[in-house]
This record gives sequence, C-alpha cells and structure tokens, in this order.
Amino acid sequence: MSDNLAYTPAAEIASRIRRRDLSPVEAVDYFFDRIDKINPILNAFIILWHEDARERAKDAEKAVMKGEELGPLHGVPIAIKDLFDFRKGFVNTFGAKPLANFIAPVSSPYVERLENAGAIILGKTNTPEFGHKGVTDNLLFGPTSTPFKIGKNAGGSSGGSASAVAAGLTPIAQGSDGGGSIRIPASWCNVYGYKASYGRVPNVMRPNAFGSHTPCIHAGPITRTVEDAALMLSVMGGTHSRDPFSLPNDSSDYVAATKQSIKGMRIAYSPNWDIWPVDEEISTIVAEAVQGFKDAGAEVEEVKIGITHDQYELSQIWVRQTAGLYAAAVLDFKKNGIDLLGEHEKDIPSQLTDVFRMGMKATGLQQSEDAIIRSEVFDAIQDVFEKYDFLVTPTLAAMPVDNASDGVTLGPAAINGVKIDRCIGWCMTYLLNFTGHPAASIPSGLSRTGLPVGMQIIGRRFDDAGVLAASAAFERVRPWAHTYSGIEDGIVPKPPEHF
Repeated sequence: MSDNLAYTPAAEIASRIRRRDLSPVEAVDYFFDRIDKINPILNAFIILWHEDARERAKDAEKAVMKGEELGPLHGVPIAIKDLFDFRKGFVNTFGAKPLANFIAPVSSPYVERLENAGAIILGKTNTPEFGHKGVTDNLLFGPTSTPFKIGKNAGGSSGGSASAVAAGLTPIAQGSDGGGSIRIPASWCNVYGYKASYGRVPNVMRPNAFGSHTPCIHAGPITRTVEDAALMLSVMGGTHSRDPFSLPNDSSDYVAATKQSIKGMRIAYSPNWDIWPVDEEISTIVAEAVQGFKDAGAEVEEVKIGITHDQYELSQIWVRQTAGLYAAAVLDFKKNGIDLLGEHEKDIPSQLTDVFRMGMKATGLQQSEDAIIRSEVFDAIQDVFEKYDFLVTPTLAAMPVDNASDGVTLGPAAINGVKIDRCIGWCMTYLLNFTGHPAASIPSGLSRTGLPVGMQIIGRRFDDAGVLAASAAFERVRPWAHTYSGIEDGIVPKPPEHF
C-alpha cells in the first residue's frame, strides 16, 4: 500500500472502500503502523484501541462485501479527543491524573453519530487537564508537539487531534472548542479546524443540560481538507431532543457548499480585532494571505470592529465563565468520590485549581456584569455583518511555544511588550465563544522557520455553509496539502519555496 494513504482525504478513503479498492482492515492496520512509528515523537494519541478498531474494521469489510448500505464514513479511521467526548464503556481521562481510569458512562451524541456513519475510532488524543488552556500538556501524559517542529507545542486544547491529523496518523479527528480549542491547534499544526454555529452539533450535558452556553461550547472537525470537514459536519450535526440549544435541521448540503463560488462576496479584514498585540510575522503572513480571497473573486476591505474593552479584560471574563463550568464539574466528581480539590489537588496544576476556586466564589452580580460586556462584543461583531459577508482575522497572536518539561506548558506572558493571559490571552478565538458565530482556522502560511500560521474565517450566525464555501474557495487558490511532505520518522518538513 502506498505511503500516500497517510495524506489521502477521508472522502477519498471512504470512496475507495465503497468501490472495494481499499479494505477497512488495510486502512486501520496502515494507520496503526504509522502511529506506532511516529506517535512516540509527537505524543498525539494517548490511548489506542487496537483490538476494538480491528474488530470493527473486519465487520466493516464484511458489510462492504455483502453489499449492505454504507454510511458516509464507512471504514474511515478517526481519532476522538480525550475530554468531554465520551465513548460509552471506554476510558476517558480528561487529561487528568485523578481520572486516569475513569470510564465514560454514556456516548456523546456526535461520537455516536460518527460511529453510526461507519467511522472506526483508533483511540483518544491528548488534551490539557479539562481543556483549560490553549496548549496541550498535562501531568498525566505530557506535551504534544506540532509535527512542524518537534518540541514546539501543538496548541490546545484539541492539540492531540490536530497533531495526529497533520502528521497523517489519522485522516480526520474530532475536537471540541470552548475558547478556540479546535481553531488554536489547527493554526499551530497547519490543518483545518471548524467550529460550527453554536447548537449545530448537539452537546448533551448532564447533570446541567443548560451548561454549554457560557461560554458557548462546540464540538467539530479537524481535517486536512475543507471537504472532509464538511463531510464530518454533515454527520455530527443535526438537532437533538436532549440538547435545549441544538439548532433545527437545515437543508444545507455542506459538501456541496465547498464547490460554490464566493465571487462578489464582501470580506471584512481585521488584523487585530482593534485590541490585540500580534506577532509581527503573523501580521505579515495573514495580511498577504487574505488577498487570496481577492483571487477567488471576493472583495476585501480592512475594518475596525469597534471593540472598546482591553484584550486582557476580555480574557479574564472568559476565564471566569469557564471557572463556573469547572466548579460545577468539581462538585459533580466529588459526589462520585473523586475530590479534585482535596486528596487529588496535588495532581492538578495550580493554574487550574485556582480557576476551580474562582468558580466556587463566583457571584451572580459578577456574571451579569460580564454578560453585559459579552453583549457589547456580540453587537460589535453583528455590526460588521450588517455590511460584510465574512470577517477574517489571524487565528492566534503568537507562534508555537516551547514544550515544558514539567507538564505545565503555558503560552507567552506578553506579546510586543503587552501583558496577556498565559492560558488563553494570545488566542484571538474566544470572542466567538462569547457569541456562537461559526468560525474556522485555515492554514495561511509558514514562518521563515517553517512554523504554521492560521487565519480565522468567521461567518454570520448560522451560516455554516457560507464559511465552508469561503474556506474551500481559499483552499482552491492557496492550497496547503504540499506542506505536509516530509513528516516522517520525526523529520520536520522543510518549508516549501512557495506557500
């Protein structure tokens, strides 16, 4: 079997399986062999389910040979994030030492839907404890590297998924996003990460069914092509009776949307959301890359967003919002005999236990004041969409950071001399978790030293088809598939001459 299978799109793998040109067993064995070879260098996968995946691959092969009706991802290997992305009866650690042996009591709807569509889960991918920061590292498994520079972090919190996809260890992977956790690692690993409109992919949370809106929490695809993301979204999305925020089913054909033109569309470009300090090389790369939309026939205009609050102030609002979610989780685990702020506190980074305690002390008045500022951000973004079809920004304000050796990698403390929060402050993504707009991170170029830079594409509320169309239009004029060449045996690819 050709080594090109490592970078074959999932849509093509599914097609080859349907026409009996490729066996699901061959595909699963191929990717497990590649994982065995490369994953020790990256630390992208942290749990592998060899036996289960191979049994399912055999069943998938029998279904093909019998001529049974096949799902859109039949036989396609996939990776699942090790956070609140449950597969019933299987280990789910949340990246945390105290939960190293936790067994998921239920399956998340989107995981169940991916399996029902025929996808074969290879295993779980690395994440920071409870997904609390924009890098992937933890005290249980350690850091994950971007394949573009071993020793540089993959980003978080879906860093394991993004690294695995970029290195060709899996065709596609699932991620989740409460502050940028799909888009951040997509940027640092040079892959495509898509956060759909809030509610498009159902999120059944319990015991609090209403817990996913502050901030808006999403699950979605991490892929190497826009078409693969559209295919995954078509499987993962759709209304669910147990999610009070799930959107009604729409009539959009997401895969078909990737073939559409964006000629005549109006694109607003903001280099910094008005408020962020941005690494100079990122600014240069994204400013040039945004011109690709002009090549695709769209109009591009630099704009002011109208956000008046300081980026550090906004980052602290996001931290306070997540603190409330974490505090509820801590209490729930305590009821089940796992005291994360008691006997297990030593196994949780202090940055996270501080957030746990912040959530315990939160007041209703503070939450209301934060919601007022969140509303102002929402209004500023909505004002942009009164005139423009899409808003484009850099995904991140900083380049990939070095992995730490103590399990507590953090982001930069400052950019261009301006103080930022080390867990989330360089991530120009979390504002869209205040608002729920659809947003993607798309590869936009490589730095002088070969490090990836992502560009964020944001659409009107509920316009998932539009964001996918704009992303695919950019991919056609500024393709990035060639940038993965050379990721083999831990050899970091050389930057192509033109990207």
